[in-house]
This record gives sequence, C-alpha cells and structure tokens, in this order.
Amino acid sequence: MDYLGQVLFLLLLVVGFGFFIKNIKKLIRNIKLGRAIDRTDRPKERLNNMIRVALGQSKMVKRPVPAILHIFVYVGFIIINIEMLEIIVDGLFGTHRIFSFLGVIYDVLIGSFEILAFLVIFGVAVFWIRRNVLKIKRLNQPELEGWAKKDANTIIYIEMVLMILFLVMNAADHYLQQNGHPGYLVAGSFPISGILSPIFDGMNLATVSFIERFCWWAHIAGVMFFMNYLYYSKHLHIFLAFPNTYYANLDPQGEFDNLESVKKEVELMMDPNADPFAAPAEPAGEPEKFGAQDVMDLNWVQLMNAYSCTECGRCTSSCPQNMTGKKLSPRKIMMSTRDRLEEVSKNLDANNGKFVDDGKTLLNDYITPEELWACNTCNACVEECPIDISPLSIIMDMRRFLVMEQSAAPIELNNMMQNIENNGAPWQYNQMDRLNWKDEN
Repeated sequence: MDYLGQVLFLLLLVVGFGFFIKNIKKLIRNIKLGRAIDRTDRPKERLNNMIRVALGQSKMVKRPVPAILHIFVYVGFIIINIEMLEIIVDGLFGTHRIFSFLGVIYDVLIGSFEILAFLVIFGVAVFWIRRNVLKIKRLNQPELEGWAKKDANTIIYIEMVLMILFLVMNAADHYLQQNGHPGYLVAGSFPISGILSPIFDGMNLATVSFIERFCWWAHIAGVMFFMNYLYYSKHLHIFLAFPNTYYANLDPQGEFDNLESVKKEVELMMDPNADPFAAPAEPAGEPEKFGAQDVMDLNWVQLMNAYSCTECGRCTSSCPQNMTGKKLSPRKIMMSTRDRLEEVSKNLDANNGKFVDDGKTLLNDYITPEELWACNTCNACVEECPIDISPLSIIMDMRRFLVMEQSAAPIELNNMMQNIENNGAPWQYNQMDRLNWKDEN
C-alpha cells in the first residue's frame, strides 16, 4: 500500500503527458498543412524580436492596466509551476518537500510562489470582472459568442482554482508542520498561506492531512487537465507566442510580397534581350494557385498565427474599418482560420490522414468577400497584436485569389485596374489630358 500512491501518480503523469504529446503532434501536423515559406533569415533579429515581444511583452504595455494584470497572471502562473518539479519528484518517490535542503533559498522560492499565486488570483478576478461585469467592448463582440466566451471564462476559473488549491495545500502543510504531524518536516516560508492556516484550528490533524493530500492531488491533476485543454483553447499562445514572434515577418509593414511566377513574367517583359515570343516553361505538376482559397493555400506561419491568437481583440478595436461599422474584424479572421483548420484536422483524423473534399473552403464558408474587401491594408491590426500575428497577410492572400483566380474584384477596383492598363493611371482620363485641369482657372 505504501507504493500505491506512487504508482497512481506515475499513471497520472503517463496519461497526462501522453495526451499532451498526442495533441502537440496533431498541432505540428496541422501547421505543416500550410505552404512552405522560408523564415530562417536574420536569426539575430528574430531572436531579438522574440525576446522583446514575447518575453518582454513590449506591445502589451501600450495598454497599462491589462498589461500589468497579464504580467501578474503570466509570470505568476509560469513561475509557480516551477514547483511542479518538486511535486513530481515527491509524487514519484513518496518524499515530502524534497528540495527543502536548499534552506534559505527554498524559503525564498516558496514565499515568492505564494505571493505570485495571490497576484494570479487577483489578476484573473479582475479579468473576469472586466469581461463579465464591466463588459469591455472589445471583449464582448459578436465573434466571441458561444464557445469563445465559455473558453475565456473556463480558463479564468481553472487558473483561479489551481492557485486556490496551491495556497490551501500550503496552508494545511504549514499547519501540520507547526503541529509536528508525522511526515511533515518544517520547511518553506508561507507569507500568504500562513495567514490562512488558522482556519484549521480545532480540526483533527488527520483531517487536515486529508485536506492537504486532496489539494495536492487535485492541483497536479488540474495542471495535467489544463495542459491538455490548451490545445482546444485560445491559451495555446502560452506555447506558441515564442515561435510565433521568432518567425514573424520582419520586413517593413507596408511591403507586400510578390508572386514569384508573376515577378518572372514582368522581368521577362522588361528585359530588352529577352525573346518576346518565348513562352515560359510550364511548371511540373499542378498549375500554381494564385492566392488562398482554403487553409492549405496559406503558409505555415499564417496557420501558426491562427493557433497563436489570444482573441484579445486589440486588432479589432484598432481597426478603422471595424470602428466605422464595417463587417471586418481582424480577430474574427484569425478565429475563422483556426476553426476551418480544426475542421480539416478532424477530416484528416477520420480518413487516415488523407483529406476528403467536404465541399467547404475558408473563403465564403468562413470568411466572406465583404469582410476581405472592407480592409484598407493600414496594418493597424498587425501593429497592435501583442505577439506579431498578421491578419492582413491572410486577407491579402484571399483577395489575391478573388482577383487572379476568380476575377471577382469589386467593380470600382476593376475600373481602376482597367484605367491603369489603358491610361497608365487609376483615372479614366487619357494621358494627354492629365494636365488640362491647370487651364480651367
């Protein structure tokens, strides 16, 4: 019986990490469905960008109140889970506070964890109030109805429960230490849970020990659940924020990429030594598709962007088109991309890794042309995103498909392109008449 707890604990770890690895493999597979794109250039710049944006959270500070609260939750939750190392060792070997030999360092660590746990509870409580009581506008938009809203609140509840379990566990542990209960050696500093421990006064020590063990098991089980829940949640950015910022586009925001095939044709047209009657060789295999109609037409960085989206709404709240009542919401673009990617993932799972046409596409079924053409390409969404996601790149690739594959541009845009072709300018006037306005006065 002495080893039963250790066996059960090992089983919990195997199941928890087993499902986690399975989800990570599925995540990587789904991201790799995207087209290849080379983002291995400028490694030093990329590393600096990751440190500054993901680790330093430089973009978060533009809105100080949520930034400070996010730092409480992010730093607190991550650092507190360092104690998971001790919990794992204790659980596997049946020990109690195995790292207590660190002495003063251990006391400082446990004390810091407790203060951070309290700050996490405070932070998520304020987040819940902002979302559900104050109903901050960017946190209560139409695209957040249903699962997205439930998911955001579920994350808040999980984080709060985990921190409460942590503090109650420590409070019971501290009480048992002070009362010399067998198996509980005196170790650690408890600035927060020490205040809570008097609630156990008058209780049987065996009951307090049961409460401590219950909270210990519930905490580790909760962490395992949370770790596997992340794949289905907007909080996947906990893992993806770092690679997302590392592989972000480092080119100037107003610089758009060119299609290589089109670029070669233009270069051929401008080369005075080229044979104007020589047709370019047809590429092997299927002809290239211009732009993106479905998630498989996007590149892998764009798909990683979709999984990384925190649904914070900073992009949408800064979008001038959204402010003026247009249908466009950059956040919804990212959410729709992820929804479609998950649907494709389920299709692959159901068909042994092979995609079977389901009659749906990202364009039209998830994102409408009205949304795409509402965008004025100002890059406000890209500038505001705290982890360098680019909804604009997806919008532009889908616009490119509409124009170059379906000739489905708005009539105003078609007129403009026709004028450029015929007159060398967006206006309908002949080149010879451009300066006539100066004679009108």
